[in-house]
Amino acid sequence: MNFTRIDGRAENVLRPTKITPNFMPNAEGSALIEVGNTKVICTASIEDRVPHFLRNQGKGGWLTAEYSMLPRATNTRTQRESGNRGVSGRTQEIQRLIGRSLRAVMDLTALGERTITLDCDVMQADGGTRTASITGAYVALLLACQSLQKNNVIKRSPIVHEVAAVSVGIVEGTALLDLCYVEDSAADVDMNIVCTGSGKFIEIQGTAEKQAFTSEQMIEMLALAEKGIQQLMMFQRYAVK
Repeated sequence: MNFTRIDGRAENVLRPTKITPNFMPNAEGSALIEVGNTKVICTASIEDRVPHFLRNQGKGGWLTAEYSMLPRATNTRTQRESGNRGVSGRTQEIQRLIGRSLRAVMDLTALGERTITLDCDVMQADGGTRTASITGAYVALLLACQSLQKNNVIKRSPIVHEVAAVSVGIVEGTALLDLCYVEDSAADVDMNIVCTGSGKFIEIQGTAEKQAFTSEQMIEMLALAEKGIQQLMMFQRYAVK
C-alpha cells in the first residue's frame, strides 16, 4: 500500500460502524447509523394508501424514499432545500437510489395496498452519506415490517433479501474501502456499490474523477466492496436480532 489513510486504517477496513435501532420512537421503524463521523437518522413510515397508479390494481404496495442533509451537517452551512427552489439534482438522484435499492429486495405484493416512506436525514456528513442511508434504511424498513407482522396486519414479510451499500475508490493508485470525505475529495476514482445478502449487485455507480481506471482496478474495488458489505450486514443483523 502506498497511500496512508488519514485515520490509519488498512485499505480493506471499514470505518467504525454502529447502528442503533428504534432511535425515533414515534416511527414504525427507525435507526441511527454511524459510519465514522457520518451520522444518518433513518425512519420508516407506513400509510394505508398507495400512489394512484397502483390503486385497485392488486399489485400490492409501494416504497419511496426521501433524503436530506441538515444545514450544519457539513463544515459550512448548507441551505435547506425548501421553498420555491425545490430539491437539487443530487438529492433527487440519492432519493431514487435509496428507493430503488430497497424496492429491489422486496415483494411489494406482500405489503398490501400500503406505502412505506423511508426518510434519511444526515446529521453529520463525512463521506458515504448515500451508502450509509441505504444500510441504515434497511434496518428501519425491517423493523417496520416486523411491526406489521407482529400486529397481524400482514401475513409474511415483504422483505426477501438483505441489502447494504458501501463506497470504494482509488486514491493515489491504491484501492480503498469506505472513503471518508478527505479521501473521497482526493479520489481518482469514486464508486458506490449496493449488494444483496446473496452477493448480487443492485447498483454500481462508478466515476473516474481524475483519471480512467482499468478492468483490473474495477475488479479489485468490487472485491473490497463485497467484503465490506458482508461486514455491514453483520452490523444490521446485530441491530435487529
